[in-house]
Amino acid sequence: MEAFFRTHTYLVEHTNAPVRRQLMDEIDWSDRLIGIKGTRGVGKTTFLLQYAKEHFSPTDRRCLYVNMNNFYFQGRGIADFANEFCKTGGRVLLIDQVFKEPNWSHELRLCHDQNPELKIVFTGSSVMRLKEENPELSGIVKSYNLRGFSFREFLNLTAGTHFHSYTLEEIVHNHEHITRQILPEVSPNKYFPLYLHHGFYPFFLENRNFSENLLKTMNMMTEVDILLIKQIELKYLTKIKKLFYLLALDGPKAPNVSQLANDIETSRATVMNYIKYLAEARLINVIYPVGQTFPKKPSKVMLHNPNLMYAIYPIRAEQQNVMETFFVNSLWKDHIVNQSNKDNYYIIDEKRKFRICDATKCGKIRMNPDTIYARYNTEIGKDNQIPLWLFGFLY
Repeated sequence: MEAFFRTHTYLVEHTNAPVRRQLMDEIDWSDRLIGIKGTRGVGKTTFLLQYAKEHFSPTDRRCLYVNMNNFYFQGRGIADFANEFCKTGGRVLLIDQVFKEPNWSHELRLCHDQNPELKIVFTGSSVMRLKEENPELSGIVKSYNLRGFSFREFLNLTAGTHFHSYTLEEIVHNHEHITRQILPEVSPNKYFPLYLHHGFYPFFLENRNFSENLLKTMNMMTEVDILLIKQIELKYLTKIKKLFYLLALDGPKAPNVSQLANDIETSRATVMNYIKYLAEARLINVIYPVGQTFPKKPSKVMLHNPNLMYAIYPIRAEQQNVMETFFVNSLWKDHIVNQSNKDNYYIIDEKRKFRICDATKCGKIRMNPDTIYARYNTEIGKDNQIPLWLFGFLY
């Protein structure tokens, strides 16, 4: 136990979270069992340590961070460890990568039932289905999603600003007023291309090659998050990776499931399942027409965020596709995104129609009052024409 406390103290003392994540204020910290899900690389470990730093001193033994990568847990379950922690006065246990424990949901249930004075905050992969696949935790776990940096968070970090987020309603109805507050402080177009290239994943701050680091992370998403958690045999890994590459290569469009099944030598049903797993791993976004969902064939498959586009095949990253990917990813957190029956159009929350378009070419478009135009290559908007970058302020 002492070794864990020493590691905890060192990590908390050396934690530097340059941007305070908005999720920190959205969580109800009074709950006893809290799950933080998120794709690999978005900063879940830092988030846990930042919570410890904000609420406890580094040497306060009531709080303890542990990582399930530690070989110690190969011979001992979480529940036994938690019981011992509570006997020493422990009150908050922060468990990183909980899915590395084979029987993790049962162990968490034991922790919850045996130690009513203990709060557990754990992190897991976005692929995990905490309630649907783990009925033992139903009713006692509160689940939250930690995403990569929004454009707002990236801007605050790189430009030294302190902008707050806005709801979609505020952006739609007050975007002219909002931009008048932002533009005197910073030029968004100066930073927007940087964000699209490398700003979603916090590890761009590390002194390493970003693209190589992202490629490594993407491989871990398939090799660990999908194979391990979904319990898929290793021999199918190459098929999943090839499918992901083919989807990325095709760009945002409806997948030809029969052709993909032929290309990776499997069935159509397996292709659809793999597409679902890739979406759960936050490698792709799968978009359906209004009223449809899995297992129906999606109307469009696109990469989860623009950073992935530049990492996989940068010379094919066409501007329109990049901007649509940014728009969908920004809206995905709190809104329902569906495909319209026209290219470049999306239906948000089953009611609002958006078109993503180039402001330098919008003059040739006949404006429809029933459509909101999210325009790139501009910093300002008017009426139902909104600068695209502003949707990066939704969180």
